[in-house]
Amino acid sequence: MRTQVAIIGSGPAGLLLGQLLREAGVDSVIIERKSRDYVLARIRAGVLEQGTVALLDKVGAGARLHAEGLPHDGVELLFGARRHRIDLAGLTGRHVTVYGQTEVTRDLMELRAAQGGKTVFQADEVALHDFDGSRPFVTYRHGGVETRLDCDYIAGCDGYHGVSRASIPAQAIRSFERVYPFGWLGILADVPPVSHELIYAGSERGFALCSMRSATRSRYYIQCALDERIEDWSDQRFWDELRLRLDPASAAALKTGPSIEKSIAPLRSFVAEPMRFGRLFLAGDAAHIVPPTGAKGLNLAAGDVHYLSEALAEAVLEGSAAGIDAYSQRALARVWKAERFSWWLTSLLHRFPEQSPFEQRMQQAELDYLVSSRHAMAALAENYVGLPY
Repeated sequence: MRTQVAIIGSGPAGLLLGQLLREAGVDSVIIERKSRDYVLARIRAGVLEQGTVALLDKVGAGARLHAEGLPHDGVELLFGARRHRIDLAGLTGRHVTVYGQTEVTRDLMELRAAQGGKTVFQADEVALHDFDGSRPFVTYRHGGVETRLDCDYIAGCDGYHGVSRASIPAQAIRSFERVYPFGWLGILADVPPVSHELIYAGSERGFALCSMRSATRSRYYIQCALDERIEDWSDQRFWDELRLRLDPASAAALKTGPSIEKSIAPLRSFVAEPMRFGRLFLAGDAAHIVPPTGAKGLNLAAGDVHYLSEALAEAVLEGSAAGIDAYSQRALARVWKAERFSWWLTSLLHRFPEQSPFEQRMQQAELDYLVSSRHAMAALAENYVGLPY
């Protein structure tokens, strides 16, 4: 079997890349080690920048997003038992849209299938070969049969634990990482959200986030220790703790109900440089991870595949290497700015172990300054809605 671009991973990065390449007239095959149902069962973030929405519209995957997504013109910061609204639209002229990553994946997956795009699910023993030469190929086992896929280029969109980055020689890659000393305990529940906009709360008990997936489904998080066990957290214990981290009005308005999903996620910042190795290109979580505080994970992946689709189309259709030569530098320039914003917002709103009284006062002073300065709020808003490609 042969294709022009072999895409490893059928998450939103790989699927969006496949559709962008199709729009440009470039053929691709997606190789995924998990089943379709497994991919669609992943619970992920759902705050989309306008640039991400525009890319989904470009490939024809935006109809349900516009029908069901929730445009947000602001977010709220909660500290000192008071909520402070950041007017995203007023400060930047742009907004974000709340629409679950699972739904983005479903829309792209169904579009690809309807258009006859080739995706191989449950591919075992995926291996990448000769990407440092001119004739790369991918091998995998599917249904007990070993298959070879020849291609011109390979796009590694298979996440942090995927085979793509692991296939690169250790001496050819440099990693930068910050592991945070806490995690997020999150639940998903079919209850109305406590606010029509997201609330980011910093309290003496730790961080909390009030988010949503729709007008009837809410997503809530609280900061927790890394050694917490999910089985020790009943729904009631979670709701009680969340209330303690909110302002009185929000705590009183909070609607509770049985969780339909509950999990604990560690937080890390991670970047791998460069993002190109011969004819292998990394995109999305395969190349970088951000703490979810800044809502940048999916949006950074969309930015990567925007750059990568243009570069690959130029290489395949025009024979020019200019785009692929510039891909890593272009993508990383945006990645590091998003890493900085996510690190800063995480540092601003969370309680750190052994945090000194001085450091706590510095957090408070920065929060006070932030909500009293239009310039500071504008900087937050500009980063939150997404920097331009």
